[in-house]
Amino acid sequence: MFDWDNTVIKNDVGDATMFWMLRHDKILQPPDGNWAFTSPYLTAAAVSSLGEACGAAAEPGEPLPTSTMAGCADEILSVYVDGETTGGEAAFDGHDRRTLEPAYAWFAQLGAGHAPDEIAAFAASAIGENLAAEEGTVQTIGTRAGLTAWVRIYEPIRDLIDVLQKNGFDVWVVSASPQFVVEPFAAMVNIAADRVIGVRQVTTEDGALTYNLQGCGPIPDGTNDGAGEFSGNSLITYIEGKRCWINQAIFGASGPAALEKNPDASQRQVFGAGDSDTDLSFLQDAAGLRLAINRNKKELMCNAYRNYAGTWLINPMFIAPKGHLASGYPCSTTACVDEHGAAVPCLDEAGAVIPDQADNVY
Repeated sequence: MFDWDNTVIKNDVGDATMFWMLRHDKILQPPDGNWAFTSPYLTAAAVSSLGEACGAAAEPGEPLPTSTMAGCADEILSVYVDGETTGGEAAFDGHDRRTLEPAYAWFAQLGAGHAPDEIAAFAASAIGENLAAEEGTVQTIGTRAGLTAWVRIYEPIRDLIDVLQKNGFDVWVVSASPQFVVEPFAAMVNIAADRVIGVRQVTTEDGALTYNLQGCGPIPDGTNDGAGEFSGNSLITYIEGKRCWINQAIFGASGPAALEKNPDASQRQVFGAGDSDTDLSFLQDAAGLRLAINRNKKELMCNAYRNYAGTWLINPMFIAPKGHLASGYPCSTTACVDEHGAAVPCLDEAGAVIPDQADNVY
C-alpha cells in the first residue's frame, strides 16, 4: 500500500492539476455564486471573499476566467494553498483534524460539474507538462509567483512496485488527491485504476461529479444545502480516513469497524509506504513493514524513529532530500495533534507515549 504524492512521486499531482485547471479556466462558478456549496467547512469570511473576487466573473455553472482574472485566481489559491483569505482570515473551520484536510477535499470538490473522464484528462495534461519541465521549475498564476511546476516519478519506488508485483503482491495506492487525478499517473507505474483509492465524490444521475464526498464506514455520503445544513462530507483519504477507505474498499469492512485497526492481521495490508502525517494510520496498520520517506513530518517521523516492533524503515527523499533537523522531534509533548487540532503527545502502536526522537536519517 503506497501513498502517492511525495512517496511514489516528487511533489504533488493534486497541486499540479489544480494549477493547470486555474490556468485553463476549468473551475465552474458555483450555484447562485454561493461558494458555501463547495465545502461546508469554508468560513463566512472565505465564502464572502471568494464571492467578491469571483462572483461577477461567470454565470453559475460556467467556467471562471481564472487565466485572466487575477483577483479570482489569487483568492482561490490563497484559500487552497494558505488556508486563509487574501485578507488573512481563516478559510476553513469545524472539521475533524484526523479525518479531513478541507483544502485537499476542496480541490476535488472544485471539479464539480465535470465528468470523471474530463478530470482525468485535465490531470493527464498537467502530468505531461510537469514531467517535461526541468526540476525546480515554478510558475505564476494570477499574481502569485513561485508555484511548483514539475513532478518526477521516484525511480527506486517504481522499481520497488515492479518487484512487489512480480513477486505476487497486490499493489494499491491510497491518496488524499482526487481519485480521477491519481488514476492516470498511477497507470505510469503499472497500477490500474481499480487499485487506486483517492478522494471520491458523489455523482449525479448522469455521472457528473458533485461537491459532496462519498461516505466511508459510519460516515454517509455527503449532502450540503449551501446554507449551513449538511451531513457527511467529514472524511476523505486522510490519516484515519485512509484507514477507513482501505478497510472498506479492499477488505469489505463497514460501519464503525472501518475506522478501527482490524485485529486480524490477514485483513490488513502487509506493507505500507508514506511520507507524511496523513499516512500514519495506514502505516501503523501494516502487518509487516512500514517505509517512511523523511520529509521532517513530526507525527510520522516520531513513529518511524520509535520503530515499534522493529518494523519501520526510513529513507531520505530520493530527490532533494531534507537536511538534518537538528532540533529533533518533541514526540513526548507536542508533535502530534488531536481531532480538534490541539498539540498532544504521540503514541506508538501499543498506545505508549513516544519519547522525543533525534533526526538521524537524512
